[in-house]
Amino acid sequence: MEKEKGITLIDAFKDFKEEKNIDRPVMMGVLKDVFLTQIAKTYGSADNFDVIVNVDKGTCEIYQNFEVVEEVEDPVSQMTIEDVVEDCGDDDYEIGDTYTKKIPLTAFGRRGILNIRQNLQGRIMDIEKANVFKKYSEKVGELFTGEVYQTWSKEVLILDEDGNELRIPKEEQIPGEHFKKGDNVRAIIKKVEMKNNTTPYIVLSRTSNEFLEKLFEQEVPEILDGLITVKKVARVPGERAKVAVESYDERIDPIGACIGVKGGRILGIVRELRNENIDVLQWTGNAALLIQRALTPAKVSSIDMGKTPADKVKVYMHPDEVKKGVGRNGCNVALAGQLVDREIEVWREAQKDDPEFEEDDVLLSEFANEIDPWVIERLEAIGCDTARSVLALSPADIAKRADLEDETVEDIIKILSAEFED
Repeated sequence: MEKEKGITLIDAFKDFKEEKNIDRPVMMGVLKDVFLTQIAKTYGSADNFDVIVNVDKGTCEIYQNFEVVEEVEDPVSQMTIEDVVEDCGDDDYEIGDTYTKKIPLTAFGRRGILNIRQNLQGRIMDIEKANVFKKYSEKVGELFTGEVYQTWSKEVLILDEDGNELRIPKEEQIPGEHFKKGDNVRAIIKKVEMKNNTTPYIVLSRTSNEFLEKLFEQEVPEILDGLITVKKVARVPGERAKVAVESYDERIDPIGACIGVKGGRILGIVRELRNENIDVLQWTGNAALLIQRALTPAKVSSIDMGKTPADKVKVYMHPDEVKKGVGRNGCNVALAGQLVDREIEVWREAQKDDPEFEEDDVLLSEFANEIDPWVIERLEAIGCDTARSVLALSPADIAKRADLEDETVEDIIKILSAEFED
């Protein structure tokens, strides 16, 4: 029985000793605390006990200190001279001396030893959680590469080299991508949460702007060396992104460096992001010029920045350029707006300069009595500020880009078409 108890306790020590990330002083403190807790539970108090732990050997020695008294009032902390002589055979003790007695582990009983083991394992787990939380909290914003361990509908589970769990929630995955067990995945460490004292919940992201920025750092040595800086990133994950870069060395072309010879550098990033289209442009502090560069390949006729930063930016283009400037589902103009932190509206240049405009087309604002103002605003936001510009699009395209119901689009088309009927 005693041998079995001893093995159980030594195993607990062994488990603890093998935790490489736990500092020795912390280990010693936890082990002593666990034993003192059990002593207090067994004897009612641990005040007169000493615990000596040898982590390397996996042993623990417990000593109980008694005050030698004439008459015992507290048997846990006092002994008479006769009791001392009977216990150790030494008759040199006098009243007032301290007698120290070694307590065998068997004194705790089988249940007591089991409690020590369970408490020790619990404390080990708590320390592990705290270490993992601290480790990854300090790595937030860094690039991570791991292997897919399991996939679910709402998230993907990744394991690091120590077996810690990291997760990519569905909303942090690029739309349309799928993973299978064993795949190597790159993502950015987005955040670390501790929920109800459970295992730290480590969130990875492949949709954040920071992930794209880190990929550029990894693929473009000039960025890593600080010769080129990524000033701003705007992104619709899996569809399109715009990256504004600036060079601190006039001899280095920042756009050419990011793209690489024959597109070698940018292609690696594009493949990583499931063929996401990436536009690299020269950064400038001039917001109007940055918008113009961001709306490429569309040609901008003029830009009205408004009177205050809160005003919408109005970009005027020739009718043939509007579709290119707005982009599919309004993506291009939306990304340009993100680069300058402003809302951008694309307007047909014909509204201002075309002398034949009044004969050929009608402003949507003229239909305010028949079409709700909020609907007109949505149509203008996708570059359709006239009746003919709306009718030039398919109903499905209008519904998707302007986020309108099919029935609403049908009504709009009927109203606008009637304007041009003989």
